[in-house]
Amino acid sequence: MEYGVATVLTDDGVDPALLARTVEDYGFECLMLADHTHVPASRESPYPHPPFGDLPRRYYRTRDPLVSIAAMGAITTRLKLGTGICLVVERDPITLAKEVATLDHILNGRFLFGVGAGWNREEMRNHGTDPRVRMEVMRERVEAMKEIWTKEQAEYHGNYVNFDPIFSWPKPVQTPHPPVLVGGSGPTVLDRVLQFGDGWMPGHQRDLAALGERIEELRRRAAEMGRSPVSVTIFSANPKRLDDYEAMGVDRAVFLVDTSEADAALGNLAAVATAVGLA
Repeated sequence: MEYGVATVLTDDGVDPALLARTVEDYGFECLMLADHTHVPASRESPYPHPPFGDLPRRYYRTRDPLVSIAAMGAITTRLKLGTGICLVVERDPITLAKEVATLDHILNGRFLFGVGAGWNREEMRNHGTDPRVRMEVMRERVEAMKEIWTKEQAEYHGNYVNFDPIFSWPKPVQTPHPPVLVGGSGPTVLDRVLQFGDGWMPGHQRDLAALGERIEELRRRAAEMGRSPVSVTIFSANPKRLDDYEAMGVDRAVFLVDTSEADAALGNLAAVATAVGLA
């Protein structure tokens, strides 16, 4: 099982280059960055994560993950870099396909593409996405990007994404494309993973027995479809439950580290590295 780090990278927090070098030096497999283009001032959508309540300050100051990954890729050699998660319902799929392929070139095949629809409904609306159809929008955009990455002349015709044959280079270094890790733990997430994902990225669950059952269901359904095994990445993993993850056959555990306070960021990272035996 591989270990990774996830963070909400802010403009006034830890230096991105220092963070990337340090994560790589500890021996973590990957570093994944959150994605929020903005925070709507209305704050209609409640913050869905513990301790709930007010939205943490770091979400107001989030750096763009794709631009940040490009900078981090230039000063690392082994570390995989990715999105945890990219809000594809807020990004144009043709542009995003080129950005991801370009990053995979810069990283020489080290990009991980975590995707999701997000939870902030007014944020989606500001990008022209109706929250009621966000899952279908996400599916079509990911499917369209896969066409662009794998075809010399790509086209896609759906309800929310529609374009006639186009040329787009570069193509990704990874074959056939960077792994698409579908985030989420909702009742229909496995359907989405099997429709257009290469892996599942649920958050840590209090009921690990139920999580294990869903992982088994995913594997069974993938086998019935004739698919190769689907990877599982536990996001916001609990360092105390590594043996449980291992027993369930989890491929990667990604630990959430607060880097929004520059003075405390490396200490927070060191604590996680120590907890998982990398320091």
